[in-house]
Amino acid sequence: MNIGIEHYLVVSIILFLLGVFIVSTRRNGIRVLMGIELILNAANLNLIAFNRFSPSASANGSVFAVFVIILAAAEAAVALAIVLAIYQQFSTVHLEEISSMKH
Repeated sequence: MNIGIEHYLVVSIILFLLGVFIVSTRRNGIRVLMGIELILNAANLNLIAFNRFSPSASANGSVFAVFVIILAAAEAAVALAIVLAIYQQFSTVHLEEISSMKH
């Protein structure tokens, strides 16, 4: 059995939908960040799959994937710092319990 681009796209769709589901239903700041990371990983999987199966196999998809990985790492660091600051101020990471940024 050969693994084709369809298999990669199905896995990417599952990751993307799982990430959207987590972002839309969870109110915990850490879980929302995990959902965003799943969405970015689904985009990376698409970039790599299209790069692998394109007739003109240049490295454009891989370059964009590395850029998205760097962007995701920076986003995770900044967002985690924000969540930690919110936890220090409000003693919770549940987003619905934080009604105002003023304490």
